[in-house]
Amino acid sequence: MSSLAITGLSAAYGKVRVISGLSMEVRSGETVALLGTNGNGKSTVMRCIMGLLTPVAGSIVATIDGTSHELAGRTTEEIVSLGIALVPEGRRLFPRLTVEENLTLGAARRLARKVLPRNMEFCYEAFPRLKERRGQLAGSMSGGEQQMLALGRALMTEPRILLIDEPSVGLAPLLVKRTIEKIKELKDERQLTVLMAEQNFHQALTIADRGYVIVHGEIVFAGNSADELNDNELIQRFYMGL
Repeated sequence: MSSLAITGLSAAYGKVRVISGLSMEVRSGETVALLGTNGNGKSTVMRCIMGLLTPVAGSIVATIDGTSHELAGRTTEEIVSLGIALVPEGRRLFPRLTVEENLTLGAARRLARKVLPRNMEFCYEAFPRLKERRGQLAGSMSGGEQQMLALGRALMTEPRILLIDEPSVGLAPLLVKRTIEKIKELKDERQLTVLMAEQNFHQALTIADRGYVIVHGEIVFAGNSADELNDNELIQRFYMGL
């Protein structure tokens, strides 16, 4: 059982405030979408959760197996060690390392190292293309293949909570659909709790249990279901062109 609760989160880059008083939660076993166009603060929320940016104010609590952990103020290494993994926007692979080397680097935390062979085999079963190209340099792969590798690398950490930042960026529409479907498949198979930041509203809502809309660093709408989000006038007007 794993969940995430963010309360009153504010964050800034220097003197520029990007997130203001943001509150949201991801309950155990859910896939929650954080929806918004570029520049509204989605990635900043992810960076705060992972300890890559220290919040100005607020609380970020991860509850894993009944134990609550305040993440604000912890290092990224400590947060990963708790069982929280990020698939970053743009994939951020090691381009001059092979597929298998990138996956192996994902198993950095102690628990993950103990089950490295099992997780490697799982990744190759989930993404047969990666097995075919295990010796290929990551930087020479297509965008879709790199996204597979980024997802696989995150799974190698043996996560309980998976954060996915803009999985559709740089992918053709068909590959976006396949990637989103694969996220749902992996979430169900590994019993993960997922927070996905995405600007492709239509695709994100095909797998999200519910979601939040972020505008200028603030949550402007919280939908309790995908249908509720689809029916929201704000989303239809500004994000779906209806």
